Amino acid sequence: MATETVAGPCTLRELKAILTAPTGGVVVYPTTSYDEVYLNLFIGDEEIAHRKATLRRIGITHVINAGQGETEFHVNTNAAFYVGTAIRFLGIEATDMMSCDMTIHFQTAATFIEEGLREGKVLVHCREGISRSATVVLAFLILRKNMTVQEAVRNVRRYREINPNDGFLQQLCDLNAIVFKSRCSK
Repeated sequence: MATETVAGPCTLRELKAILTAPTGGVVVYPTTSYDEVYLNLFIGDEEIAHRKATLRRIGITHVINAGQGETEFHVNTNAAFYVGTAIRFLGIEATDMMSCDMTIHFQTAATFIEEGLREGKVLVHCREGISRSATVVLAFLILRKNMTVQEAVRNVRRYREINPNDGFLQQLCDLNAIVFKSRCSK
């Protein structure tokens, strides 16, 4: 007998508690440049994004830069940067600010990750590998792996310290409500 995932209401307070539970309520930052947070799906920072030889060694076939841009708050990689590596690239120009609307990228990124996982391994990165990249991965898990936002956050947090900003967490709560309301009405 299959069990159906039921999504309850989501609050920022609840998600922040999940994010900090492993460290006793304290926000911590990753000690590694990248971590596998789901089978063949990695979250990383700008350092790993620039290390093409390491990406090749671990088998990365697809890269999403969730903080593409040329300012000090972004990572200046693009499709041209990966020419000659056989890595497929998707760039998302987003700033790690509460007012930044990440929802406009959720479906495109989820499709790209899904395709990448069929073909190999996917790295989703931003500058620090904790907010924009984590938000994209969490949205993928909600949209394509039938996880509630709470399940997605617990799953990713088990493998990497993440800390999406409050605006991104609210967008994930809103996505969660839409997705699971739609699934329950079918």
